[in-house]
Amino acid sequence: MLLLEFSRIDRLRLTRYRVALACLCLAFVAGCASGPERPKSSAATVSGDARESVRDIPQEAAALYAKAVAFMTTGDILEAQLRFQEFLLQYPDYPGAHVNLAIIYAQNGNDQAVEGSLTDALIIDPEHPEALNQLGMLLRRQGKFSAAEAAYERAIAARPDYALAHYNLGVLNELYLRHLDVALLHFETYQALAGEDKQVEKWIVDLKRRVQANQRTANVTE
Repeated sequence: MLLLEFSRIDRLRLTRYRVALACLCLAFVAGCASGPERPKSSAATVSGDARESVRDIPQEAAALYAKAVAFMTTGDILEAQLRFQEFLLQYPDYPGAHVNLAIIYAQNGNDQAVEGSLTDALIIDPEHPEALNQLGMLLRRQGKFSAAEAAYERAIAARPDYALAHYNLGVLNELYLRHLDVALLHFETYQALAGEDKQVEKWIVDLKRRVQANQRTANVTE
């Protein structure tokens, strides 16, 4: 029975990972503009996020940033990395560029570089939602689940309608923290924000069943 349960959890994790990876690929501009608020959408904007857009961004800076994002969205990761690094040499105080570099480093499995880029972003803006979401992902990979939860919660506090952070909190609470009721809440919030997602809808149905089963068991044992 334990082997079956482990196998089931392993399959769930693999499924969640694949969906999260698909979301990430469709939301490669996590550090810029609107960020991955709708992970299932292939549409992306290139302007700065709410904090950056109020600044007088030089035209040449916007053009260089847009070029880096364009390479990122077409999958030319090496060229995107070079362009973001070039951008940051000239304009180091834009946290979105640091976050996009962190995403690229994560794709390459370089967590040390991920941490460095996210640290740079959060020094500039300690409540940058995308940076906090990426930090949560890094901490989860490192097995620091409570710290990951705190990072995701800070991302949501900074932007309550940040769908991808709700999704990640759902995954974390279901598969790692085993807080099924909390996972259900965040998946439902994600669904409401991101629109219909048939896969997540199935998870919600399954979680409701498991939460109810746990409640019945608790009532019997009391």
